[in-house]
Amino acid sequence: MKTNHTKSGLIFSQLGLGAMNLPQTQAEADKILKTALENNITYIDTADLYQKGHNEETIGEFLSSNKLRHEVTLASKVGNEFNMINDEVKWNPSKSHIKRSITDSLARLKTDYLDLYMLHGGTIEDNKDEVIDTFESLKKEGLIRAYGISSIRPNVIDYYLEHSNIDTIMMQFSLIDNRPEQLIESIEKHDVRILARGPLMKGLLTDHASRILDTKFKDGILDSSYEALKQSIDQAKRSGNLTELAYQYLLQYPVASIVNGASSKEQLLENIKHFENALKQQGSNIEQVRTFFKDIDYKDHIK
Repeated sequence: MKTNHTKSGLIFSQLGLGAMNLPQTQAEADKILKTALENNITYIDTADLYQKGHNEETIGEFLSSNKLRHEVTLASKVGNEFNMINDEVKWNPSKSHIKRSITDSLARLKTDYLDLYMLHGGTIEDNKDEVIDTFESLKKEGLIRAYGISSIRPNVIDYYLEHSNIDTIMMQFSLIDNRPEQLIESIEKHDVRILARGPLMKGLLTDHASRILDTKFKDGILDSSYEALKQSIDQAKRSGNLTELAYQYLLQYPVASIVNGASSKEQLLENIKHFENALKQQGSNIEQVRTFFKDIDYKDHIK
């Protein structure tokens, strides 16, 4: 598997492992993490919010016990202040919270630095300059190598592109949610790379598309109705495997890594198989396939 680089020198495997759905038992999670590394998936993406820190602990235990920390590009996210007792979560992008959180995340991950630290959301009302200054100070302290944001808000994305030295933007990006196409020019201009999450759009771009559409998306999604989605998916199916087409589509863009989750070793191996097939067929008929899907526009958080 090839790798991509960002301006700070971070190395990303083209296919990354989104860890949010890792099993909470260490042994089962280890199977997935081990399989990922055996197949040269070296970007691991977690967040302090996932399982209230347990996700970071699971990854930290695997990397530490197997002495693999330096074999991976490790990312976590910050900004959600969660209560360990109940389900309350508050947005808190303050300097003090970020400083506390990096200490906690590093302890759980059993490492003394993160390759990438991302703001896990963000609003235009945040004190964004304080956030940027805090991330820059973490870089100077050697606690992180680079920073980025995870956001689908164009106004927030634009601010960080113009006023910070972010390496990456994590955003939902797929054939169905194709809104990021509108931001590609600006992202490339600032030498920033995309971390594409949700590449298979909740399973709508897999072999299980028909069942998932009928059970979970009877009202459609975004600006696409059930009928429109069904037509788009049926047309795309005639052009190839949906998952492989979904990967081919994203490989056209300045994507550092396509971040896909897996809750079992078998699911991960299936993702890898389709990704490798997509690499072999890259660009073959993807422009035509893209025309089958509706153009989706950002409607909120634009200014």
